[in-house]
Amino acid sequence: MDARLNLFADPVVSKAVKHVSAAGRVLAESSIPMATQELVRLRASQINGCGFCTDMHTKEATAAGETPVRLNLVATWREATVFTDAERAALELAEQGTRIADAAGGVSDEVWANARKHYDDGQLAALVAGIALINAFNRLNVIVQQPAGDYHVGMFG
Repeated sequence: MDARLNLFADPVVSKAVKHVSAAGRVLAESSIPMATQELVRLRASQINGCGFCTDMHTKEATAAGETPVRLNLVATWREATVFTDAERAALELAEQGTRIADAAGGVSDEVWANARKHYDDGQLAALVAGIALINAFNRLNVIVQQPAGDYHVGMFG
């Protein structure tokens, strides 16, 4: 299976992807644990049906110390006992931030207030930016039908 378009070969898309990637690298400097960032990216990718990003962020989360049990339960985090309250708040924010079209008014005040209990303004800003960025990457990859399975940890630097 090949992608419809090589995102790295086209000069316009390649340049855009590099800028979005650079924005994402800034988030590594936030105080949000890398494992939490990867769980958020993984959950958004699952919701959006992005096989490439699901593959990538499962592997990156593993490299960040995530266990197979937690990774296997991300899609059902509400029923799982393996996530902290802070991680649950981040996952719920990611879900509502990803499903904007499904929820009247976007992220609810209740979900935002719950996230605020666990994260300060800088951390919330990092979560919001991270959710927006992974949704952008998901859309790029889903539109071009980027195949999944061949990602290697650190592949894009």
